[in-house]
Amino acid sequence: MTEKQQAFLQLYEPIHNRFERFCRARVYGDMDFRDLINDTLLVAFEKFETLRSQQAFLSFLCGISIRLIGNHHQKKKTSRFQTSDAVLDILDVNANPQESADVHYLHRALAQLPEEQRECIILFEIVGFSIKEIVEIQGASESAVKQRLKRGREKLTDILTFEAVVTTGEQDHG
Repeated sequence: MTEKQQAFLQLYEPIHNRFERFCRARVYGDMDFRDLINDTLLVAFEKFETLRSQQAFLSFLCGISIRLIGNHHQKKKTSRFQTSDAVLDILDVNANPQESADVHYLHRALAQLPEEQRECIILFEIVGFSIKEIVEIQGASESAVKQRLKRGREKLTDILTFEAVVTTGEQDHG
């Protein structure tokens, strides 16, 4: 193993779980998270010399994956959701039968948020980045990031509350 490979793995191993959670939540219903992880790691390894700080390695990976997702969407060049109801019919390509129902509903709800809000919430709530780190990753102002978090949380609350009411109503009639 080369010195570069060892250095890369030494930085990656401690953050693997956080990065995987980011990828799972970010691409829910759109593509396989493992493909995103693999593609990101390949690009990150190729650009490893450009990493300015070892503490910024997770940010470095998230930034690369966000650009890869953007490229993926550019290639598709079609709207992800043809109708507002279509979002509810998305199949989880990352389905795991042992995954809890709460995580499933959260990912499903996150998939319904606008892209910037979804990304912001995932980076803050799931991965644990600070607002300042998200400002750098998203290339936005601090107030824009705070606004995305606020609006995203409000929409998630509405979506999850609506799903709970609908699910409860289906059980009462079923």
